[in-house]
Amino acid sequence: MARKLCKEANVLKAVQVKEGIYWVGAIDGGLRDFHGYLTQRGSTYNAYLIIDEKITLVDTVKHYLYDEMIERISQIIDPSKIDYIICNHVEMDHSGGIPKLLEVAPNATIVTSPNGEKGLRAHYKKDWEFKIVKSGDTLNIGKRNLAFVLTQMVHWPDNMVSYLVEDKILFSNDAFGQHLASEERFDDEASMPIVMEEAKKYYANIVLPYGGQVQKALEAVAPLETDIIATSHGIIWRSHIAEIIEAYKQWSTNTTAPKAVIVYDTMWDSTEKVASAIQKAFENKGYQAVTMSLKENHISDVMTEIIDAQYICVGSPTLNNNLLPSVAAFLTYLKGLSPKGRKALAFGSYGWGGQSIGQVEEWLKSCGFEMLEQSKVQYIPDQEILEAITAKVANELK
Repeated sequence: MARKLCKEANVLKAVQVKEGIYWVGAIDGGLRDFHGYLTQRGSTYNAYLIIDEKITLVDTVKHYLYDEMIERISQIIDPSKIDYIICNHVEMDHSGGIPKLLEVAPNATIVTSPNGEKGLRAHYKKDWEFKIVKSGDTLNIGKRNLAFVLTQMVHWPDNMVSYLVEDKILFSNDAFGQHLASEERFDDEASMPIVMEEAKKYYANIVLPYGGQVQKALEAVAPLETDIIATSHGIIWRSHIAEIIEAYKQWSTNTTAPKAVIVYDTMWDSTEKVASAIQKAFENKGYQAVTMSLKENHISDVMTEIIDAQYICVGSPTLNNNLLPSVAAFLTYLKGLSPKGRKALAFGSYGWGGQSIGQVEEWLKSCGFEMLEQSKVQYIPDQEILEAITAKVANELK
């Protein structure tokens, strides 16, 4: 339904980015899940067509949105005339349209990194024509030149960015992107609070483990004079470039604020009461405290809050000698994203076994966090117990 509405709104038109350069991607308004990441606002898959002596397409789209992309391309040129397909990233939300496109443009050459070639061959089992590039290489397409910088592990081994020298456009791949389905293509046309919220969520749930590699990539592209950052997802940056680059610098260095995120699930509200007591301890010490029930908050939204939090507190009651499945799922997700340099606290309630709190603590230790003393209560905590928890946690805060 979402895609049908987009068509009725005439958003199948290509959008000019600069003279001779067009956005020809696709809008996926119905997307709600991306590898376990809740995409409440959908997404876009951005592809860019460059008209020059050599017709060049930068990236494609998911396979089921190929028809939208090809319709936009066809408004500008005959797709069979495409000479180069730049594949900045092998993941199928970027490369999924390549097989069908090469049936239409069989003479096109794929320009990609060494790992990009390996990945594309492994994915599609095709003997396509490849041109392999590495950092510092350039490709002349007529009046314009494309320069390439490998950005390995931001966030796959094959990743690279492409820079259109004469037009000062950085095709940034997954960096600086957002999962955001929008008919507005540029940052100065969209709501910046929403764009920055989605950029933060994107970083927290996809790019966070690769902060060191992000810093190297930022250093590599810093000398490039950039008028436009053309992302692979979401809006295109042209008026707020400094803001998103500064945000990436902060996120990639794990810069935290005096903030605690208190994450929990509860059975009979006892663990919830402990969470409130812990929240009070942080607030009494001047910290921002964000309490998030896993019944009401998706794990990807929890991670968006955690990205700048100094403390991560996780609570679970005991169920069958174990922690609740919702908490186990969150801890698995948290460990995979591995935020660095944080402090953590395990808490919870129990009836007779009480194993869950120790299990939460072991998970948090395995993430490399510095631990506070756990808070563990049996059955229903009364006001005296809750006040003691508040005091104990407050005493541990610096």
